[in-house]
Amino acid sequence: MARKQRDVVSVEWVKLELLRTAYATRGGLLSRRDPRIVLGWYLVFAVVPWLTHNITTLAVLFGLTAVAVLVSRVGPLILGLFVIGLVLESTYLLLLAWLFDGDITTVLSLVTLTLKLGTISLASMAAFVSLDPEKLSDALISLRAPALLSFGVSYGYRMLPILMTEFHTIVNGFRLRSAPLERRGILGWRAVVRLSTTLVQAFYPMMLNTAKRTRTTVEALETRGFTFAGESPLGRDLRLAYLRVGAADVVLLAVTLVLVAAAFVTGAQVPLFAQAR
Repeated sequence: MARKQRDVVSVEWVKLELLRTAYATRGGLLSRRDPRIVLGWYLVFAVVPWLTHNITTLAVLFGLTAVAVLVSRVGPLILGLFVIGLVLESTYLLLLAWLFDGDITTVLSLVTLTLKLGTISLASMAAFVSLDPEKLSDALISLRAPALLSFGVSYGYRMLPILMTEFHTIVNGFRLRSAPLERRGILGWRAVVRLSTTLVQAFYPMMLNTAKRTRTTVEALETRGFTFAGESPLGRDLRLAYLRVGAADVVLLAVTLVLVAAAFVTGAQVPLFAQAR
């Protein structure tokens, strides 16, 4: 069992999880919707939590986004990092409140902030895990975003696997050229220092190699007329011809707005946590 766990939680598994997240290969409810509707859905949950201080309302919104994360099939790596970050942040804020003699009002204010940030984080995971680079880029173009912005988003996503492979190769090269440690030290601190040093040293060669790849890619794109195709109305219409807002997309937004309104109504009917500031 221990060997199996080591095989699952490995560098290769982390790489695969990041690629699945970046390219939306898990499917899910939001991945089947129009990307412009998904961005609109995300904006609702990114803005609404800042319009209230009611803990009950924020708790309902947090629950709604948690359900959205489940139906969007967010991977265990991203979800685990979110849970760890949320627990550590909550512990840190509560510890600060205790050290500075905070009362129940301080605790409620910290809970309010945590719920707001948690809701926005969950909505971000559900939305962007459901959008592959092509859909996200096309949605930005359809919404009249600058062509350079959409290209940067698409190019950044597509460079992710190359960066990961390059970084892994450089780290393995450092490890092959380094002599093994004679003593690991107490709790293996020398191994931790060696690993941290290797990661920092591998960063600079990776950036140099990435700059070379970027220049080659830009030259290849310009040779194929990328700039002209992005500025031409005909090329834009051909690229975005597949985007369609269907009945299911409208239903998704309508249900989302109804549930958000219900969250505010529920918060107004529960005076226990009315206004925590």
